[in-house]
Amino acid sequence: MKKVISALAVLMITFSAGAQEKQTVKQTVKKDAQAVGNAAKRGANATKKGVQKGAKWPEKTAKKGAQATEKGVKKGANWVSDKSKKGAKAVDKTYQKVKNDVKN
Repeated sequence: MKKVISALAVLMITFSAGAQEKQTVKQTVKKDAQAVGNAAKRGANATKKGVQKGAKWPEKTAKKGAQATEKGVKKGANWVSDKSKKGAKAVDKTYQKVKNDVKN
């Protein structure tokens, strides 16, 4: 009889220890919900950082583009000025030639 009681005691201790180790469904759901919440927060922070970096890129690019446009406009204006002066000189020379030819 002592052996039976001892065996039952061992079995009861084993079952109670096993029951304490197992999580309840509520605990499991809570733990999973926390993991999902943490992952969502980390994802939101990563997205925020990416958007901030993305916002800086167009600003830098726009500044570079504006500087390049400014340089291009200046060069274009100088080119037009040079060509107009050459054209005016050529027209003046032609006018003087024609004027001289008409006099003669």
